[in-house]
Amino acid sequence: MNKKKNKTLIIAEAGVNHNGDLYKAKKLIDAAKLSGADIVKFQTFNPDKLITKSATKAKYQFKYTSKKETQYKMLKKLMLTTKMHKELIKYCKKKKIEFLSTAFDNESLKMLIRLGIRRIKIPSGEINNRQLLEFAGKQKLPIILSTGMSYLSEVMQAIKIITKSGTPKSRITVLHCTSEYPLPLKGVNLFAMKSIERKLKIAIGYSDHTLSKDVPVAAVALGAKIIEKHFTLSRNLIGPDHKSSLEPNELKTLVNSIRNIEIALGKEIKAPTIMEIKNKIAVRRSLVALKSINKGDIFTKHNVGAKRPGSGISPMKIYELIGTRAKRNFALDELIT
Repeated sequence: MNKKKNKTLIIAEAGVNHNGDLYKAKKLIDAAKLSGADIVKFQTFNPDKLITKSATKAKYQFKYTSKKETQYKMLKKLMLTTKMHKELIKYCKKKKIEFLSTAFDNESLKMLIRLGIRRIKIPSGEINNRQLLEFAGKQKLPIILSTGMSYLSEVMQAIKIITKSGTPKSRITVLHCTSEYPLPLKGVNLFAMKSIERKLKIAIGYSDHTLSKDVPVAAVALGAKIIEKHFTLSRNLIGPDHKSSLEPNELKTLVNSIRNIEIALGKEIKAPTIMEIKNKIAVRRSLVALKSINKGDIFTKHNVGAKRPGSGISPMKIYELIGTRAKRNFALDELIT
């Protein structure tokens, strides 16, 4: 297998699980690096540009954060400043892991581009943000588009806007996603990912919000080129996403499982592998004499049959042999040659 060609891009989604703490953010980078992930991803937003001060929180956010605060106040505490971004990018370079962050508005994306991000991530909630889609498309960087809460028609419309703005479809990967935290298995619907690939003829991936380590592996087996998985330092921490995230040891197990399945997937060619050729003679059959056969005797189904080893004439040729005469003597169990 060409490992480089078939390698899945694994994004360790730190998101806002740093709780606004730079020290925790760096620890998340450490954990992502140790797991073997390719990228560690955060979220970049300005609450003043993102949300009204009176907007209510999502149901899952109420469950895992203070019920007294608004969504605006919650996000204000989780916001990373420009200075913090610079520090985290510097730390990622030191740790030799790619830094990425999801931009929720044009100004945030502009800042990330100035700081040198190599690709753009558009979150599910912004799939109908035309101005962000247009601005992202104009950058002509690889784009990862999450599609939680979306109909296929909305995904198609977003891709049309991005490509019309300057980024070709070949540089876009669409992530199937279900926006529930944590996500029950019955809500995963992985076949929708294959539907996106088939109908849009575009690269696919999967952003996972389950607590399962099996689902992302299954997604890779189904053709996902990118896997994004939330992780946290501890699910006991207070915050909106900790409960739907893997802990560091679980993330490492997931990454190893994905790398193993990449090897197992192999190539789309059915042929004997080098490692099994050596077993072929031992377990296949050849045509042999079922009893003593004298020179000139006619081969019949009563004196010729198939037994191991498989180093002689294939049993597939038995009907070509039956009815002909033996050119020499054959002892019991002797290979017909």
